[in-house]
Amino acid sequence: MEENEDGKKIANQCDENETICSQQYNVYIFGDELNDKLKLLNYEENYANLDMSYRTISREYFVRSTNVGEQFFIFTTLSAWLIRISVDPKFAFPRESDDPNGVISNILNVLRSKNISIDFSPNKLKSGAGVQCLYVLNKLADLALIATEITAEEFEEIDQQQQIDIADDEDHGIDIDLQALPLVAEQPLESILKSDTDVTSWKAEVERAAPQLKIIIRQDAKDWRNHLEQMQTLQTVLKELLNSAQPLLKGLASDLSSTMERIAIRENHLNNELQAAMTKFRAAKDNLAEANEKYKTIGTGIAERTAKLQRVCDELEQVKQQIEETSSRNNDGAPMLRLKQALQKMESEIVKMNVQISVMQQSILQSQLKNRAAFNAYF
Repeated sequence: MEENEDGKKIANQCDENETICSQQYNVYIFGDELNDKLKLLNYEENYANLDMSYRTISREYFVRSTNVGEQFFIFTTLSAWLIRISVDPKFAFPRESDDPNGVISNILNVLRSKNISIDFSPNKLKSGAGVQCLYVLNKLADLALIATEITAEEFEEIDQQQQIDIADDEDHGIDIDLQALPLVAEQPLESILKSDTDVTSWKAEVERAAPQLKIIIRQDAKDWRNHLEQMQTLQTVLKELLNSAQPLLKGLASDLSSTMERIAIRENHLNNELQAAMTKFRAAKDNLAEANEKYKTIGTGIAERTAKLQRVCDELEQVKQQIEETSSRNNDGAPMLRLKQALQKMESEIVKMNVQISVMQQSILQSQLKNRAAFNAYF
């Protein structure tokens, strides 16, 4: 039972793979059919020459998506051209700046007006390639072929038996009717020695055909055969120069090696002699590095003190400005005059208020006396 189930699974997988392969192959078939239909419509001249951005396409151009922007533009413009031929001569060619959804909607509306079913989402046409794009273009091409009354001739089926007969005839070779051949002349050499050809016409024919029989080999500068002799000459010259220069180079090499040995010996001798001086130099270099570090430290402190001095100077300038403003105010008499005027005004107001207070006190005293007299008279 398990083996049967495994066999069924493997069979199902094989069927699925065959279906996928057949679908992929059908896409290429649709591309071939579209290309043949476009050639029948002479799109190389009628479409590709309309604008510089339009061009011819290969059979596999719309099979898979490689350049979405370019393929979508070619798909829409080619669809518009087919619609102009078949349905609406005033249909506008889309531009690259147009809305893709609107362009796709216009194209599909034309197909729906011709009762052509659309069983896929319009968004699948935005890639500019695939089965859906080929379906739309094939349908529009069919409409254009019908409108232009162009029909593709169907291939004639060849009978298999007819092919076998033809092959058998070819295998039999050539049948020659020996009786139909003329009899050979008894003296064949006479027809060769005595020719009936006119000498003048023979010379004219030779003069006419001779220039055409000449073979002119044009020399190519890149052909190695033209440079073979030059290469051999240069090789000989190089060998002679090498033979003459080789002893000189060997002598120069020996001189250089002996010179390098002497330089190495002299370098070792100088290193030994200058060892003490090099030690002192290293110590002086270390002292110089320490001095530079101290200088940098001191310089940092000086910079900080300089900044602090600058801040103190700024504060001193502000104090000086305040002192100058105060002194200028003290020297000015206008404030004092305004102060005196204010004091005089206050004194006059105080006098008025004293008079008003005394009047009020007098009126209160009189009212109290009247109230006391009335009280005494009542009781």
